[in-house]
Amino acid sequence: MKREFDNEKKLYTLSLLVKDIPGVMSQVSRLFSRKGYNIESIATGASNEPGVTRITIVIKGDELMIGQIAAQCRKLLPVLAVKVLDADSSLQREVALIKVKADDMVSRGEIIQIAELFRANIIDVSRDVLTVATFGTGEKVGALLNLLQEFGILEVVRTGTIAIERGRSTIYDQTKLKEEYNYGKNVL
Repeated sequence: MKREFDNEKKLYTLSLLVKDIPGVMSQVSRLFSRKGYNIESIATGASNEPGVTRITIVIKGDELMIGQIAAQCRKLLPVLAVKVLDADSSLQREVALIKVKADDMVSRGEIIQIAELFRANIIDVSRDVLTVATFGTGEKVGALLNLLQEFGILEVVRTGTIAIERGRSTIYDQTKLKEEYNYGKNVL
């Protein structure tokens, strides 16, 4: 029986565990580039395992494309695990630092009120600039940016999405079997 795929383009989040070796980021990003897939967001950092890095990639595509790119990622030797994270069953957040003009006391007060509404923090203050730090969904960060736009945003730094599954399920449930990894090494 042939499986029907959802052809609707939407954002998908891929979580990868990779060996922490030089060039691994380049290998992963080259795979996406070769396939013609645009990465919307990419974030990387240490995992709880020594020598293992976690990469979170957000791309726009359909279900078939995501299945194919996940399978291609699994074939890369430094990749230990790949999991497609569903938005409903995962927590997805990003961090943003926003430098905003605050030319007078009125605008300074308004920016502080907006930051409080979004549970953001003012982390740096100068005579005419406030720097706001926020942590939340991409939609929350976008909404905050829209409100601060009228004051004059000088600079924005966003991390990109980081994600983890809700509940007991982990990416380690998807880890390659040791024999599978060793087989690939020995064949090459």
